[in-house]
Amino acid sequence: MIAIIDYGAGNIKSLQFALAKLNKESILTTDPQVIKDAASIILPGVGAFKDAMDAINELGLTDVIKQEVQSGKPILGICLGMQLFYDKSYEDGEWEGLGLLRGNVSRIKEQVKVPHMGWNTIAKRAESPLTLNLTDNFYVYFVHSYAVEKLEEATLVGSTEYGGRVPAIVQQGNITGMQFHPEKSGDIGIQLLANYEEMIS
Repeated sequence: MIAIIDYGAGNIKSLQFALAKLNKESILTTDPQVIKDAASIILPGVGAFKDAMDAINELGLTDVIKQEVQSGKPILGICLGMQLFYDKSYEDGEWEGLGLLRGNVSRIKEQVKVPHMGWNTIAKRAESPLTLNLTDNFYVYFVHSYAVEKLEEATLVGSTEYGGRVPAIVQQGNITGMQFHPEKSGDIGIQLLANYEEMIS
């Protein structure tokens, strides 16, 4: 069972539909016990970083997420969910994230149209089971105005170019992040989710 954390900031229906295509059972939840009992966790997200962290804190899920990840449970962060893994975001202020990965989140450079919305290519930066059966420069769907700016380079699996380098896939142990929306990225997105599930099973 996959626990999808339902803190009010995710396009969750399409994610559940994509997982169902892979015959993966998922449940939307804010129940700490359900999260603890799940085989893996997905932290989705659209919207503002501070609002998302406030919601997670108010639901009493911050420590639960950290404890489960520290125990080795696989977690996937999608779009804003990936950004929440990092130390800080500078979105309309300075806000603390979950601190699961080292790095900061900043606004995309102004020389390009913001938000970054639409299809863009991913260049592979490291060999990973996540990109198995995918060619280099595969297309996925993005919707975001902020991106990870500073990170540990060893965690970078794939990036795209949009006003500079945008980390698009990161992976460190049991923690995986995708800045784009695999559930909106057609067959490529389904393959990425399948690879993720294969990797953690």
